[in-house]
Amino acid sequence: MSLRTLSRALAGTLLPLGTLQQAPGGLSSAAAAAASGGGWRHAWRRFSAAAEGEGETISVTFKDEKDGSEKTVRVPLGKSLLEAAHDNEVELEGACEGSLACSTCHVIVEDQEYYDKLPEPDDDENDMLDLAFGLTDTSRLGCQIKASKDLEGVTLPPA
Repeated sequence: MSLRTLSRALAGTLLPLGTLQQAPGGLSSAAAAAASGGGWRHAWRRFSAAAEGEGETISVTFKDEKDGSEKTVRVPLGKSLLEAAHDNEVELEGACEGSLACSTCHVIVEDQEYYDKLPEPDDDENDMLDLAFGLTDTSRLGCQIKASKDLEGVTLPPA
């Protein structure tokens, strides 16, 4: 989310000083929610998703190679597939939290048709992919794949 989008989202949610409801222990309700489960990262994801609104979404299926299960989720356009996985409790590692500093969110886009619709990976992503285990011709980093209409119905196994 851009700084401009964030500030616009915040502008509509700011309250006059002193009007925040206090939770037990003196924490604001937002801080209490963050502290009660999932931490600040989880609270930011929820805020970020709310700020994006309930706009258009696509269907993405994540496969779990451990037990063969699949989980299909709705992903807002523009959200990274790493964020979507984490928001929906899909096991996809992201050690650097999407900052393009590792290759732990390596996924393989098995269907060549979907892979061809993705933007070309930039030099930074290619550098990180070179470090990925099990690299294939259709390997990408989940943090760099943004949900778009072209990806409606894609299925992704972790690499």
